[in-house]
Amino acid sequence: MSGSAEGSVKTAVPRPELPRYSWRDQSPAPTRIRYITNHLEADFELSRLAMGPLGFDLEWRPNYRKGGRENPVALVQLAGFDTILLLHISAMSEFPLKLREVLWDPLRVKTGVSIQRDCQKLHQDWGVSTRNCVELALLARSVDNARWKGKYTSPLGLSRLLETYVGFSLAKGKVQRSNWEHRLSPAQQDYAANDARAGYAIYAQLIALARDVPNTDPRHYSFSVVNGFVLDHLGISRWVPHNPYYDPGPPPPPKESKDPKETKRTPRAPTSSAVSQATASFQDGVSMRNDGQGPLLSNVPVVPSVNSRAGAFHRIPRNRPTSTQRPQNHSYDPAQHSVTTRIQ
Repeated sequence: MSGSAEGSVKTAVPRPELPRYSWRDQSPAPTRIRYITNHLEADFELSRLAMGPLGFDLEWRPNYRKGGRENPVALVQLAGFDTILLLHISAMSEFPLKLREVLWDPLRVKTGVSIQRDCQKLHQDWGVSTRNCVELALLARSVDNARWKGKYTSPLGLSRLLETYVGFSLAKGKVQRSNWEHRLSPAQQDYAANDARAGYAIYAQLIALARDVPNTDPRHYSFSVVNGFVLDHLGISRWVPHNPYYDPGPPPPPKESKDPKETKRTPRAPTSSAVSQATASFQDGVSMRNDGQGPLLSNVPVVPSVNSRAGAFHRIPRNRPTSTQRPQNHSYDPAQHSVTTRIQ
């Protein structure tokens, strides 16, 4: 949505179809990929990894039981300038020592989408701490605030960011919900490599934009997860995502209710013709007494009532007054004021 703020009220325009992203075709340099299931081989490949930012992602086997616990992390993906490592830690006899060092190193940027949740899960499952993590959604809102509006911590998906800054779409499908604990198929390896490498590509584009944006501070979008606690990018003090220079834009307009039941519950005001008809029909069924004691109800519907002592039925008008006090009139005639009639 170039040139418009996300969340603004405008006519929805379908986004153009973009080519699919592939790490094989869109890598800036010849890239090698390594799928590793042994911790010693992992240590060797990690020791050869060049310095620089790393696209970071995790995969684990989905749990289809409602309310069940998540399965532990099975795969760690790291993507650098010319190397992609798929570390199948669930197939290893122990967690690679070199991987702990890379994740702990504050000089190596680890970047991704929803990376805070991933790092917390990695610590929960494997007891590993990760420092200097960059959340791509926060970085995008910090360096490209004119494009992204709304709450600073509102998420932005990996596919959306890739379309915006790299010009490619990210393929999803059944592979995403596959079993990541079994030996990975070629389709799974490509999927995992694309996710990690896409994070690296987006980070490279956003950091290039950051050079021309004033007041860009890594503390606004970088953090660490140390022993399960979210700290700053150096892992020293407590961290909360906040950017004092970020402009969220105007608040969104209130949503209109689309529930048809709400309109039915709203009573309609009676029209003048309906009021006049109701008044006329009421007057037709009422005759006035000749003794000045009020109207005599002639056509009032009655309901039967049972007198438990006499065993007789009475017809009681529905609008019978609650008070049983007789009017104070010395010329009182019981035949005129009786509102019940016993049926013999």
